[in-house]
Amino acid sequence: MAMERRAQRRIQSLYRHLSPQASDASSLLHPIVLRAEQLSFRDGREAVIIGGMVLDIHALPLSPTAPGTTTPGKVHYVLGGVARNIADCMSKLGGKPFFISAVGHDMAGNRLLEHWRSTGCPIEGILQTQDITTAVVCCVLDPNGEVAAGVASFESIEKFLTAEWIQQFRYKISSAPVVMVDANLNDRALEASCRLAAGDNIPLWFEPVSVAKSKKIAPLVKYVTYVSPNEDELFAMADALSPGKLYCLSKRYKSQKNCPPESLIKMLKPAIILLLEKGVKIVVVTIGAQGVFLCSKEGSILTRTVVEKPQPLGVSSELHRLISPNCPSHKFHDVRQIEGTSHLFALQLPGLPASVKKLTGAGDCLVGATLASMCEGLNIIQAISVGIAAAKATVEADSNVPLTFDLIGVADDARSVYLAAKVVYDGPV
Repeated sequence: MAMERRAQRRIQSLYRHLSPQASDASSLLHPIVLRAEQLSFRDGREAVIIGGMVLDIHALPLSPTAPGTTTPGKVHYVLGGVARNIADCMSKLGGKPFFISAVGHDMAGNRLLEHWRSTGCPIEGILQTQDITTAVVCCVLDPNGEVAAGVASFESIEKFLTAEWIQQFRYKISSAPVVMVDANLNDRALEASCRLAAGDNIPLWFEPVSVAKSKKIAPLVKYVTYVSPNEDELFAMADALSPGKLYCLSKRYKSQKNCPPESLIKMLKPAIILLLEKGVKIVVVTIGAQGVFLCSKEGSILTRTVVEKPQPLGVSSELHRLISPNCPSHKFHDVRQIEGTSHLFALQLPGLPASVKKLTGAGDCLVGATLASMCEGLNIIQAISVGIAAAKATVEADSNVPLTFDLIGVADDARSVYLAAKVVYDGPV
């Protein structure tokens, strides 16, 4: 029956594309003509990732910095951008995401596009023109690998990654198992992406990017299935949805954030509940070294899969083969199937000890590995376990995304996370 429903959904989507009277998914968008290759059979496991490609410049001082002068250190060019990191991580785990972005005909753009072409993933969704100056971020890192200061130039993403460009790939969106958007997009492009996914009932993952940009969720929240904030982004989104309501709680949380998970979830609970009540199905809150809170209004939704049966071929199927038996899905099948605005179910999946080189890219790889795992038929709890394992590998690497992932090592770490996962809240709010 599920397969029939998917087939019917694709036929309906195709009819909407071909019908001259079909209504558009967004009043902002314009109809397009289907090309022949768009009608070919697709396996339904190509996630669509929409967002920025960025060249990161990482500067690591070897001694304390001082105003008015330079400081000896090391400077690295690193391929970056939240959406690019997520898509790159997915490709390293065997996925073939369809990436929609924009770069220029300059050193940064050529370097980014050359690498993406080397992954074997489709490049049709990446706009490259002479008019674009590729997005660049320059960061000064502290001795712990944290960003001490930085300057970001995102004009190319905001100006050229448009609703009209995204609209051209609606056929990809309509057949995807999940669509991910990052908040670097301008408001119009974000709305277009969300409406296109919603038009075909495709789950949508919103990646907040930063505290300031996380607030862009406010007019889009009804379209969002998954959201992945850290604690500060969580409060910023809640404040955007209900201004001033949680301000005092946010200040209190910042002064007590090193407390045990059971206490943390109680402080974060009002913000999480607000997002769930506004329509988000699953909230994934990253809590630093303590891992992740995975939250929903009903526990059973966390054990469902987005893709029911992975294909038996390819590296990505190896990921499913390694994870599925070691992270048995029945572990959480006894969770209560209670749904309602006054109920919260929250799991903590712990972080892993790591030899940290830098922290940039860790959250992106957590999301990327989670999405790759979901596209391979794992449920969200199993997928987040893989995500945490990938994040560990990332903080131990020099680049935003490791050059390669040791799948056996990732599977072993994911198993440790999965087996240590625990319910930290299951009840009324």
